[in-house]
Amino acid sequence: MAAAVRLAVVLVRHGLTAWNRERRYLGHHDIGLLPDESGSGLVMLRNALAGMTFDAVYCSDLRRCRQTLAGLGLPDDRGVETRFDARLRELDFGAYEGLRYDDLKHDAGYRAWIDSQGEQAPPGGEPAPAFHARVAACMDDLLARAEVHGHGRALVVTHGGVIRSLRQRHEALGFWEGNIEPGQAHTLAFVYRGGWQCSCSSAVPMPANAPK
Repeated sequence: MAAAVRLAVVLVRHGLTAWNRERRYLGHHDIGLLPDESGSGLVMLRNALAGMTFDAVYCSDLRRCRQTLAGLGLPDDRGVETRFDARLRELDFGAYEGLRYDDLKHDAGYRAWIDSQGEQAPPGGEPAPAFHARVAACMDDLLARAEVHGHGRALVVTHGGVIRSLRQRHEALGFWEGNIEPGQAHTLAFVYRGGWQCSCSSAVPMPANAPK
């Protein structure tokens, strides 16, 4: 296969979970999507991606991402291997898992974590440098495989923090920038000039007439 020249990486944040709705920190805790598909955001997401074909599919190994991928309804005969990769997991929030801002706002350690922009690990959790390193390593593997196999479009089903990390790396965004909501998608476009360079970034528009 000819070497790839352009590559679109479609980043999908998993659909809505009960903890997302309740604004609880959700990292490695393995819960599923809300049972109502329309409430999880999958209807609009599936419509937004309708007609796209993918040369490679990557997915976090956690259940909410697996369910999101299954809900997209990609053709079974596409002949594309899906790679489930733990490096695409959300940040491990440690002791903050399942808690809300209101539960923690008076905790000095929590305030220190927020003020450090995640550089200080939450109790029993993951420091930002380790998180960004594993996400970057997974993306570098994706780009290397795209170069070798001539991929033109890849799908990545993952978590909000992972998408923020990738957008901050490739778009030079600030720490508080780059977030997308559950059930939404964003595309990073790359060109190959002796190495992959991100040329532009854009939201995947949701159809105006999609069921809500």
